Amino acid sequence: MNRILILGASGFIGNTLYKELLPYFDVYGTYNTANEHLQQNQVMYHFDVAKDDIDEILNDVQPNIIISSLRGDFDAQYKVHEQLSAYVMTNDNCRVIYLSTVNVFDGKYNLPSYENDLLLAESDYGKFKVSVERIFNELPKEKYAIIRLPLVLGVNAPRIIQLRQATKHQAAFEVYPNLIISVTTAYKIAQQVHYIINKNLFGIFHLASNDMIHHEELFIEISNRLELEDVIYKQTFTSNEDRYLAILPKNNQLPKECRITVSEVINDITLKEEINTLKIK
Repeated sequence: MNRILILGASGFIGNTLYKELLPYFDVYGTYNTANEHLQQNQVMYHFDVAKDDIDEILNDVQPNIIISSLRGDFDAQYKVHEQLSAYVMTNDNCRVIYLSTVNVFDGKYNLPSYENDLLLAESDYGKFKVSVERIFNELPKEKYAIIRLPLVLGVNAPRIIQLRQATKHQAAFEVYPNLIISVTTAYKIAQQVHYIINKNLFGIFHLASNDMIHHEELFIEISNRLELEDVIYKQTFTSNEDRYLAILPKNNQLPKECRITVSEVINDITLKEEINTLKIK
């Protein structure tokens, strides 16, 4: 049985991965924020990326698959990923799955980006993610998978929570009318990563919807479907023309049943919200 270590298992995406993989594999995780339940969980390790040594956890767990969904200080994260690369390189039966981002292309505006496109980051976040991808690109190809993610949504996603809070307090919610994006859900990512593990796949994957939508249009549709009233939209224009912050799968596509569309993302958020509402009633 695969022994999996998820770095950042208490986060939005990391925790969804943990719940998806736990019934099928020997799964361990790390968390940073204090939580009594996590502290009592014997497969969860407290890990502060800026203070703790990841080698101690690696030597204790001895995973053969490491999934990195870390957050925190960029310099500290970089050092941790260097350690992960060294561990994977010196352990024959071990590989890493790194969760990267569409922002490795955020200096590119005119077209969506595919797996083999040249990286072009403008933001500090995007440049950092590029630097970590390069660490793993030095490994033998069968030793790693780089998972690039678009905007990730879900009922409990940070942006959906922010949308609800803004509506509740009559605060402005920022939208970008000229920005074209792709999207997905944390649940779909977990399913896709599960498939990648089962099939021993490697390389670069764009786990995003097969289609795109304008940022403003997406959140107006979500607001309408969630029946949020009197939403105040703050329109932010970063250019006079449409620009892209979108990744699409092309060269390394998963099977049809593992893919998702923008409409399915919106439906997923709405359906799960309706189910949660019925449970509360």
